Amino acid sequence: MSINYGKIKYFKTCASIKDLPDDKLPEIVLAGRSNVGKSSLVNALGSNKKLARVSQTPGKTQQIIYFDLDSQAILSDLPGYGFSKASKTKNTGFSELCDNYFRVRTGIDLVLLLIDIRHEPSNDDLAMLSFLNSANLPYFLVFTKCDKLSAQQVRKQLQMMSTILDFAEDARVFAVSSSETNPQKSGINDLKQAISDEVCK
Repeated sequence: MSINYGKIKYFKTCASIKDLPDDKLPEIVLAGRSNVGKSSLVNALGSNKKLARVSQTPGKTQQIIYFDLDSQAILSDLPGYGFSKASKTKNTGFSELCDNYFRVRTGIDLVLLLIDIRHEPSNDDLAMLSFLNSANLPYFLVFTKCDKLSAQQVRKQLQMMSTILDFAEDARVFAVSSSETNPQKSGINDLKQAISDEVCK
């Protein structure tokens, strides 16, 4: 079976580990810097621009937001790291929430690590990738905001990323655009199929 992405819907929001839902369904985790485009990606996957709230303020999303994927999997959108607009106290809370999340959620089937293709990976990006490798968690590298660059620039950036990032040999790499101004939303269909293939085995 494959996921019907037209049936993605909001499920639950959690501000604390104790509020996490049961993990009976396969789980896909979205991770990445603030403002990397996680909410835009959710909207692009569901072809619904109102599905996830797109914040113009980095660090505004302070909770874990869950989406139901056609009752076949759940998608958990973690708070972004690199919270330039958040207080130091909240920064610490975000880190603790994310750290504890990976510690207690034993049923994670796939992590989508989002990285802005326009910039070199941050130390936080490198640390997250290192953690995923050491934890042996399956992941896809998803480079976002490709609509901001030409096709030639995208290829050049992907080549540069391959020399900087220490990703697993079997990790799949996607370059996507989730922009509403780009009707083709390049790479989204390939990512949809890959997610279905991974979690609906």
